[in-house]
Amino acid sequence: MNDSRDADRYITPRERADAILAEAGLEYAGGWGAGFNVLPTYAALRPIAAGDTVPTSVVRLDVAEPFADTDAEWFRLATAHGLFGEDGGFLVTLGDGGWFRVRLGEQWRLADVLRNQPRNPEFMTISPDGKRLIGVTTEEYEIWLIMVEDVPAYREQRALGLAREESEEEREAAWDGLFGRPRISPRTRERWEVGLPYNAALPDDLKLDLVIRTQRFYGRQLPADLIDQLLVHPDWKMRSGVVDTGSNQLTPEQWSRLVLAEEGDRRRWVLVSVAVDYRATFTSAAYERLAADPVPRVRAETASLTGLPTALARALVTDPEPHVRQRACAAAWPDLDADERRALFTDADSGVRAAARRLHHREHPVPLAVFESGDLGDAARIVTDSVLEPELARHLSRHPDAALRRALADNLHLTPALIAVLAEDPKPSVRSTLALRPDISEAQRATISYDFDPSGHYHTLPWVHALHDDPEAMRRLSASPHPLIRRSAARARHLPPDVVDRLAHDKDRVVHLFLAESCDDAPPWMLLQVWHWWNGSLSSPGRPRTHPNFPRTDLLKYADDPNPRLRQLALDDPDSTPELVERFTHDPHHEVRFRAADDPRLSRLGAIRLLDDPNRSVRWAATQSPRLPARVLVTLLRERHTAEHAAQNTAIPPCIIRRMAEPDQDAPKEGTGVTPRPEPA
Repeated sequence: MNDSRDADRYITPRERADAILAEAGLEYAGGWGAGFNVLPTYAALRPIAAGDTVPTSVVRLDVAEPFADTDAEWFRLATAHGLFGEDGGFLVTLGDGGWFRVRLGEQWRLADVLRNQPRNPEFMTISPDGKRLIGVTTEEYEIWLIMVEDVPAYREQRALGLAREESEEEREAAWDGLFGRPRISPRTRERWEVGLPYNAALPDDLKLDLVIRTQRFYGRQLPADLIDQLLVHPDWKMRSGVVDTGSNQLTPEQWSRLVLAEEGDRRRWVLVSVAVDYRATFTSAAYERLAADPVPRVRAETASLTGLPTALARALVTDPEPHVRQRACAAAWPDLDADERRALFTDADSGVRAAARRLHHREHPVPLAVFESGDLGDAARIVTDSVLEPELARHLSRHPDAALRRALADNLHLTPALIAVLAEDPKPSVRSTLALRPDISEAQRATISYDFDPSGHYHTLPWVHALHDDPEAMRRLSASPHPLIRRSAARARHLPPDVVDRLAHDKDRVVHLFLAESCDDAPPWMLLQVWHWWNGSLSSPGRPRTHPNFPRTDLLKYADDPNPRLRQLALDDPDSTPELVERFTHDPHHEVRFRAADDPRLSRLGAIRLLDDPNRSVRWAATQSPRLPARVLVTLLRERHTAEHAAQNTAIPPCIIRRMAEPDQDAPKEGTGVTPRPEPA
């Protein structure tokens, strides 16, 4: 029996498109959306829907079989003009759903299915190389088939027409028309609000209003004065949002003001918890206020704050709430005298007693009987962090629980005999943990059989990081047989020349990547090698190309290199010319075209040419070019597809930016019968 809920299930755009294509007798031939080297669908529509378009072929709607005749005429044009690829594939679009790569099935019928109304066939098809386009559209009494035989030539001709010189009067008229009719839609204005905060020309006094209205923080450095305003904003979403996105920018004074001003107990606790996670520091007065907070869980989190004064930590271990005392043990322990520690051993709360005993056993061995009693809490944590009596250590080295043996392998107090036993452990996870110990020689490490996935994500080993400023240690570790140790060594800011040379020749290319991202001494030749396959990461954007040692001269020789990664570097040469930028706007590879679109020497014609580039990143970069004429930029700002990135263009006059940033005065209000847009979550 079918579940009745199936009838109400949401149908995704892809599922809807697949159903239409199947009804049209088209076979899916791989790929859909915008991932093809062809015009975006909205740009392909221009020559089809232009007011001066002349049809290539016409089918009357009053004939006996208009849909069949349209299909026959489409097939004739497609065959005659080479629309089909070698495998019979071509691209078809269904409105805003992007392009679908398909083949004709045995019983195909395009015009009868691909229509927006019962008797209105509407669709576009384009060749896989993006050079030939056929659009089908319905007029009052006819079905038009429009053939664009040379799409690149059409694009170039259009760009030449738009790139003509613009007079001051034309420029002013264009900007006056931005807010004319038809009225800017609410969705387009929303895209402006998203894009404007990234516009370097945005006046400072507008930033706060846009952040508040959009509730977006844009994941970038926030101006200090904007942070100050957001921290005292009455809306909790604004105050918490600045912590979520800009916590690394907050000073101790700002953290202190934010937390102490929060009247809600839960929200104050949330903020202190986040501060603990981010290792934020506070002013002395704020530490004192938080240590005396009336809410126990706020005091408990305060006990874990970075930089908590010793006197306050000692005071918190005498707090009336057991959970607070338990959390404060770790911070206060190093400064407690023997009597104070004994008091914690006999605390009325078992959790406090266990926490104190665990800290005690970081210096004093854990007997086997005490461990087996279970009084100390988490067994694996005890095994890793504590000094163990020899009997217990030997017992654990043969324990049937591999998790405990793995925890033992991470214990820093093992004897050589126990290390030797664990080196032969049957579990790879135990041996792999042992292989990363800091207290074994590299010769010992080489004898351990461990597992290591070179494609896995790993963090820098803390003990290697602590040795980054020790040249001799780096010499030893750079020759380690373990890739993770060599990778961790490559994260050092500075390294001796011989160590740099060894790591630069390492057989693990991730070592080269980390050297390029972190080490200021990385050699130019290696940086160029890394550039062949790496474009930068979120943690190190731009590297290796932005590395101070990256080659900056003698790059014009790559202008004709078959490798697009090298070819684009020619624009970085100080002797490169605007003519080379122009030439690269025609390059077959999207990365090279992107570099041209992002180059400040890009011409007006080049910028317009790239506005309809098949690659989205290239289009976005071209949309932000200050060389665009006002009439073109206004069109981009009015179109929903391009409004967000066009709003980031610094050529928009300041007075226009102010009008764009204003709330839409004509937007529907409550009580008008129009459902208002819901508040952002």
